[in-house]
Amino acid sequence: MRQSFMFLFLISFAVLSAGSAVGGSEPRSSWSGVYPHLAYFNDNRECGTGAVVPWADRLWVVTYAPHSPKGSEGENLYEIDSDLNLTAHPESIGGTPAARMIHRESNQLFIGPYVVDDERNIRVIPYSKMMGRHTGIARHLFEPSSKVYYATMEEGLYEVNVNTLEVNCLIRDGNSGAPKEGIKSDLPGYHGKGFYLAQDRLVYANNGQKGPKAKTDPTIPSGALAEWYGQGDWQLVRRDQFTEVTGPGGIYGNPNSSDQLWSIGWDQRSLILALLDKGQWSFYRLPKASHTYDGAHGWNTEWPRIRDIGEEYLLMNMHGMFWQFPNNFSREDRSGIRPMSTYLMVLGDFAQWRDRVVLGCNVTARSEFLNTLNAKGDMASPGQSQSNLRFIDSGRLDSFGKPIGRGAVWLNDSVKKGQASDPYLFAGFDMRSVHLAHQNDKPVSFIFEVDKLGDGSWEHLKTVTVDADGYKWAAFSPSEKGEWIRVHTNRDCSQATVFFQYSSHEKRTTQLDKIFDGIARPGSSAVCGGYIRARGENKKTLQFSAKTRENGKVKNAGYYEMMLDNKDSMSLRRVDDEQAHTFMQENMEVPEDVISVDQASLIYVDEKGKRFRLPKGDESFDKTGPVGSERISREVVTERDLFNAHGTFYELPAKNAGGFSKIRPVATHNRRIADYCSWRGLLILSGIADNAPESNKHIIRSEDGKAALWVGAVDDLWEFGKPVGRGGPWKDTHVKAGEPSDQYLMTGYENKTLELSHKSDKPVEVCIEVDIDGQGTWKTYRKIQIPADCTVKHRFPEGFNAYWVRTTADTETVATAYFIYE
Repeated sequence: MRQSFMFLFLISFAVLSAGSAVGGSEPRSSWSGVYPHLAYFNDNRECGTGAVVPWADRLWVVTYAPHSPKGSEGENLYEIDSDLNLTAHPESIGGTPAARMIHRESNQLFIGPYVVDDERNIRVIPYSKMMGRHTGIARHLFEPSSKVYYATMEEGLYEVNVNTLEVNCLIRDGNSGAPKEGIKSDLPGYHGKGFYLAQDRLVYANNGQKGPKAKTDPTIPSGALAEWYGQGDWQLVRRDQFTEVTGPGGIYGNPNSSDQLWSIGWDQRSLILALLDKGQWSFYRLPKASHTYDGAHGWNTEWPRIRDIGEEYLLMNMHGMFWQFPNNFSREDRSGIRPMSTYLMVLGDFAQWRDRVVLGCNVTARSEFLNTLNAKGDMASPGQSQSNLRFIDSGRLDSFGKPIGRGAVWLNDSVKKGQASDPYLFAGFDMRSVHLAHQNDKPVSFIFEVDKLGDGSWEHLKTVTVDADGYKWAAFSPSEKGEWIRVHTNRDCSQATVFFQYSSHEKRTTQLDKIFDGIARPGSSAVCGGYIRARGENKKTLQFSAKTRENGKVKNAGYYEMMLDNKDSMSLRRVDDEQAHTFMQENMEVPEDVISVDQASLIYVDEKGKRFRLPKGDESFDKTGPVGSERISREVVTERDLFNAHGTFYELPAKNAGGFSKIRPVATHNRRIADYCSWRGLLILSGIADNAPESNKHIIRSEDGKAALWVGAVDDLWEFGKPVGRGGPWKDTHVKAGEPSDQYLMTGYENKTLELSHKSDKPVEVCIEVDIDGQGTWKTYRKIQIPADCTVKHRFPEGFNAYWVRTTADTETVATAYFIYE
């Protein structure tokens, strides 16, 4: 795919920037594949895309509100034609639907509570008959030609007659208002996601756990994978968080009862792939790209999918990564799963339609769920929830962030001698390594085996011996090949950890893509910036309190709004609305104390007093921006933040998913970005130089020529360039013997060099420790003797990675530990 990417990108970028309908005759305006006129809105706390299905020569989309099992106002069934005309159907009854299935025999699309025939006639199943948040639809065990099953997020199970739409409740969840009939479910976990029929059973997945601890601790037991044979309650298969459940038949259901079934989920260690084949369950592990999807309550994952997009492989998305998934994955052939790219958007569904992949996104939430670093709390949140679709060529699916994977088969686990771990993906990444640790009083040998072809034949790869109570890092060479890897030990072992770190070579440089031409550079003397926000009151506009810098002074440039005109293009207009302007001025200011800067690095201190250090970018960021303080943290896709510090964008998980300890860099831009937010499915940036080129269609200028904003998609941010930076925990810092430094970010950077020096007249030994799992599991990587009057440089091996790094000196001294990430 990579070989054809540039050609495909140039074509798609030219088309999407200019704007066109998808296979239609009328051109429509779009930016980075997002058509702002297709945005959908509601007045609830969230407006998500639940399902996206091509059917009857149209694209059908259903949206959802949070936790609305009895329906809601503002969520709709939408129909989109080839000219990209959007129709909200008056039959819409809202709710929280994400279920969809095409029933072959009756030739109908079931999407949420709606049933659409091949002539686009719509029938509705009212929530009074089938209460719940519809999460999955499956073929029927006994009467597949005339009935389907519906599963809800509350563990409810219904059967529906496809002709009469008569509903029968089989399992109920017992919530107030639930049907009186049916068996009350006592399945552990909650927050149902996937649902499918295969091998004479229904399989159901949920990914959450109720209770206050689930909102703070992502490591507690959570979720469930369950099955049902036609009577009684759900039967537990595995107590872990699972989401998608599907098979080779995809949205139609498996054509043969013997066809295999797949489910994807996770625990605190890694992703988990469940396979049901020939009546037997088996489980495999894959790395996580992002931790923003973690969280024991399950809210952060939306609806990951495995779907046909018209390629030779199926497309899977999970934990911020696109994956190629083989459509014949089975116990006999477990080959072919490959990472494609990492992404920032949040997806509810995706599908191929008219030669494009349509991504159903969950973007702007009215009450930002998790952002505690913004100004004025909810007052700075978007005024109205909204989301949109993104249309891309399939050739772009591997062009976002480079694949990165972190995960364990054992994480401080007790293991028995000779007992093999779950298989863990070994193929598809350029650089692979593993952190090994244990707490035995004798050396332990970790014995690795590989399944080279994915056929279940295991052979020895290597043995790595770790000293008593020890730690060791080991790399795998490119010549060490296999689809899967597993490990066992030569003795019973307590507190064993086998944590893999994978990545692919960075294709980016530090050069920005031309789509960002015109965003203010450090030192720009004439800049238009200011704060931005998606407006409420159902106005569907973007608010912009503009400021300019002219002749070294910051000036109030007035109040503007971005809006859609009758031609579906966007315009930025000065608006006479003193009340709105005052609101922006009083509520959108950036907090001043989120991060601080010293001569070593950036410093963030969380609410518990824990200190984190991040690299510096251009030295100009030590000073206030040209139009004032610049936005540091904001939720631009639902339930996770972008963190912008010293010229680098980071992905910041919510506290319930690890918080700042699981932050990772996205791109280093070194631009004076004053503010950023999402609106109509787009990412908007403020901070535009007055000399921005007229040719850049991503920059929208005001009608009076005095204000401008950048418009694109959140995953355009990868094109800013690879993450780089300099800094460390010490810079001519007085350190005490044996006292660890603050922790300094390491994950996500490619080429890493450490410079160590001190001002003592005798040698000083510095111990370098790394946090191998992002949960504070510190291990000694190396001890380095630093002579007096000498700087020692250490270049970390290619592929070495950990979440955080810290240093400790054996002598009280003034020392420098300075990391260069290139």
